[in-house]
Amino acid sequence: MNELELIRSFPFFEHLTYADLAKIAPLFITREYDKGTIVFHEADEGDELYLIQSGIIHIYRNDENREIILSVLSEGDFFGEMALLESVRDRAASARAIEKPVLYVLKRRDFICMLMHNPLICLKILETALSRLSKANEVIMDLTLFDARTRIVRTLLRLIEQHGTRKPEGFLIAFKLTHQQLADMSGTVRETVTKVMQDLQCSELIQVNKKIILVRDPDKLKQSVGL
Repeated sequence: MNELELIRSFPFFEHLTYADLAKIAPLFITREYDKGTIVFHEADEGDELYLIQSGIIHIYRNDENREIILSVLSEGDFFGEMALLESVRDRAASARAIEKPVLYVLKRRDFICMLMHNPLICLKILETALSRLSKANEVIMDLTLFDARTRIVRTLLRLIEQHGTRKPEGFLIAFKLTHQQLADMSGTVRETVTKVMQDLQCSELIQVNKKIILVRDPDKLKQSVGL
């Protein structure tokens, strides 16, 4: 996939012609990050949008000295869009590189220039941003509404909805997840995740191989916690 095809693969650029893409492609800067690098911290002033060419990014917030992972992003996803859409541009969450990502970066000044010629881009980014905000609120609501086991199951279901690949045996979450990361996504502790994951494997609802999770049947997994 060449650079223009890659940019067009992002949903808010898919309506552009190749002539339009050729004009905006030089505005993007390519950056690579080592695993564990913080791309930006919560409350940092932001003026960049990031498109993920490859790798994994975690978006998270700190709450009472612990991390809550709000979303896991991979190839074809983007983040940092609110810094381009809001007049107050403090980052609402932090972003960390998990699997050595390669990012395309767009500065706010270039984004504004781009909108003058392609205003539909802003609408498409706003639609996605609102959808993400709804999902982040869902994660936070889970912490108050459900017990730990149900939160873990709901986290797995969200992951297969967003990143799952259909296989003959079920739905594969195609990147590695540690028990600590699942704990940070579901607002519990690693020991609880370990116990629940063992129970789910014994019940043949999931399969785990080298930290790669396969959900055999999402409906049965839902039913196991009364969803």
